[in-house]
Amino acid sequence: MILNLHRMGYIIIKTIITAIVIVLISEIAKKSSLFAGLIASLPLTSFLAFIWLHVETKDTSKTIDLSYSIILMIIPSFIFFIVLPMCLKMQIPYIFSMILAFCSTALSYWLYVLLLNKFGINF
Repeated sequence: MILNLHRMGYIIIKTIITAIVIVLISEIAKKSSLFAGLIASLPLTSFLAFIWLHVETKDTSKTIDLSYSIILMIIPSFIFFIVLPMCLKMQIPYIFSMILAFCSTALSYWLYVLLLNKFGINF
């Protein structure tokens, strides 16, 4: 029971820290999209994931594997940042632009994973 409470506290702390980073970026974006973009482009999510993974497992091979996987998966994520502004410039309503960007990104991830599997890279 005490272990579960400790684990729950840890999960809450992880969630709060991660949420603060996201809120901070959205607040900065109100004043400077360039600065917010700079912060968002930093590997903050990966950095936090590496910390949480290390704290939980102490297994550096898991951090190495995650790092390589992140490098591989960056490529299809660009689709989102291409499709969203294109849709908005075409004056597609915001929610539909987000949905199109999300769906096209999901499709690109799926196709990319299929391509990686053909080269023997499996997840």
